[in-house]
Amino acid sequence: MRLSRYFLPLLRDDPKEAEIASHRLMLRAGMIRQSSAGIYSWLPLGFKVLSKIEQIVHEEQDRAGALELLMPTIQPAEIWKESGRYEVYGKEMLRIADRHEREMLYGPTNEELITAIFRDAVKSYKDLPRILYHIQWKFRDEIRPRFGVMRGREFLMKDSYSFDLTVEDARKSYNKMFVAYLRTFARMGLKSVPMVAETGPIGGNLSHEFIILAETGESEVYCHRDLIELDPPGADIDYASDLSPIVDAFTGKYAATSEKHDAVRFDREVPAPDRLTARGIEVGHIFFFGTKYSESMGCKVQGPGGELVTVQMGSYGVGVSRLVGAIIEASHDEAGIIWPKSVAPFDVALINVKVGDSGTDRACEDIFAKLQAAGLSVLYDDRDDRAGAKFAAMDLIGLPWQIIVGPKSIAAGEVELKERATGARHSLTFESALNRLVTAASEP
Repeated sequence: MRLSRYFLPLLRDDPKEAEIASHRLMLRAGMIRQSSAGIYSWLPLGFKVLSKIEQIVHEEQDRAGALELLMPTIQPAEIWKESGRYEVYGKEMLRIADRHEREMLYGPTNEELITAIFRDAVKSYKDLPRILYHIQWKFRDEIRPRFGVMRGREFLMKDSYSFDLTVEDARKSYNKMFVAYLRTFARMGLKSVPMVAETGPIGGNLSHEFIILAETGESEVYCHRDLIELDPPGADIDYASDLSPIVDAFTGKYAATSEKHDAVRFDREVPAPDRLTARGIEVGHIFFFGTKYSESMGCKVQGPGGELVTVQMGSYGVGVSRLVGAIIEASHDEAGIIWPKSVAPFDVALINVKVGDSGTDRACEDIFAKLQAAGLSVLYDDRDDRAGAKFAAMDLIGLPWQIIVGPKSIAAGEVELKERATGARHSLTFESALNRLVTAASEP
């Protein structure tokens, strides 16, 4: 993609309304623009990142055996009245009426709707277990939306729902999503720590938040240092196997957010050198709530003996749009964003230092074509602008690699290859630089 033809409205100065790094950098890098409080348009660069994150979530849900569907954003109020949550949920729910004065709402979550769908479609235990998921926009009317996409009113979320015959089977589904979340966040370059959590308006008595550590995190967290060092399960994980040893390894040592923190227990269970107190960002939340919705909404199946059995349920959320901000909070410096390669909008930036110089222009066109032929996605800065402004723009955008081409490097038969994460620069032949980029792209 040629930057001269791209839509990338960069800002030179920090926006006054941005309180945290991700909000500031997303606005400056031309990723989002606010349309109203807590509601954003996703511009091309931001949308590419959002789509890459969404794809990873899709792949790991599919790998775990979840089945994708798509539910609407607008839901009838009657199913929420069935569950008893319509009044309980409070003012965060946007309540509306259609032209026939039917009560509707913009869904903040989908437990009721998925329960109604499953209740009307499944009648026998032979159709269990099932995990269904979708990735859909949600709306919660936050009293004070802030921090950009980290706490907006409209957000993209992956929510999945498990249906099982017994509590034992439901725990197996819970463990599948637990492990899938560990893999999902690791693929985005994040270290996530599962922590026992409050269930809130979702309900139930078993819940974990997946927290990534970041200095600007909204929650204070406390955990054993060993949990930070645990490696996530590999791509060869067998979801049909017993996953409890993995779950036990990630939950066997103390980890809690401030809401669930027990200072006495923390001091008793964790040796002083191993105590980690930090700030964290919630990127995923999983719940087992048993029959909370299936009982009130009559979601039952015929059991093996012919009896009617109330289905056991759980729900599992990932903040897809929130993850864009969370990754930036965990990976940035004074110059801008540092994207992990798995979610970067482009693999490499190609910078033409002297547009209009025939030799440099010709070399850049050749390099641009060869990078694309090698399967790399390229953002080519072909604008007639100062070199310093180009370097600052590409550091701000945060692509993993930069290839810098100017008359001097062309004369020497070389290009300059810069790694954004480390700032390391290497003068190489283009062939050597290309080999390094292709190798880096193929590494897990």
